[in-house]
Amino acid sequence: MRWDEENSEGGMDAEEKGLADGMYEDFAEIYDIFMAEAPYDEWCRLIDGWIKEYGISVKHGAETEANLVLDLGCGTGTLTGMLEDMGYDCIGIDSSAEMLTVAMSKKALAESRILYLCQRMQDLELYSTVGTVISICDSLNYLLSEQEVAYVFRLINNYLYAGGIFIFDFNTVYKYKEVIGDTTIAENREECSFIWDNYYDEDRKVNEYELTFFVKEPDGRYRCFQENHYQRGYTLEQMKGLLWQAGMEFITAFDSITGEAAGEESERIFVIAKEGGKAPVT
Repeated sequence: MRWDEENSEGGMDAEEKGLADGMYEDFAEIYDIFMAEAPYDEWCRLIDGWIKEYGISVKHGAETEANLVLDLGCGTGTLTGMLEDMGYDCIGIDSSAEMLTVAMSKKALAESRILYLCQRMQDLELYSTVGTVISICDSLNYLLSEQEVAYVFRLINNYLYAGGIFIFDFNTVYKYKEVIGDTTIAENREECSFIWDNYYDEDRKVNEYELTFFVKEPDGRYRCFQENHYQRGYTLEQMKGLLWQAGMEFITAFDSITGEAAGEESERIFVIAKEGGKAPVT
């Protein structure tokens, strides 16, 4: 069964849907440049520790589905590749063919065994269950309604091996409303520059990113392109409730900056949940 956007209360309107379909196209080729300072090493260390503490997947274990790690919203595969380097058997899924093209190039260079699939989260379909699902770097914020999140959570629970865990992060309402909403951010790099305008809709809790890029071409001229991204903010209580609706067990949550318990002023929150039995996905 596929998710029907027409039944998604609070989802994208027709204009937003058209713009969202073009996300991470041209941006894919320079995504890693702008993510160069992202704490991938720290994320990898945390994920490894949480799997050891709460999960069932193991490094260099028997090649069974319980040992598979699914990176949902894997982008260009940087974190996926790092987890494989640590010894995990990995699957990477992303909705952007352009982002996966970059990931496949990295796979070829590393002679990796990662399986990459081009799917939307709402259409998640695997050949087996997996021991761990991760979704890092606010991928879930691209789901613009609670109904969509609940549906994706049910799919994830369905594909988790018995006792498997789900590790994800999300940007909060507080971050969009109080920190980045209605601000402009600009960066200048040697290879490219960008202007990032934010427009926050408080009624819908949706933040629009209007991204304008200037990429230096080999002949010295600059190519300009623009992408619009939409993300919705959520609260921890919302996420706990949606996990419960999906049949999953909430384990714990952390502020991604401080590592302490998540609070009202947390901007990004890590959540760990456990598979809680299977139910039909409707």
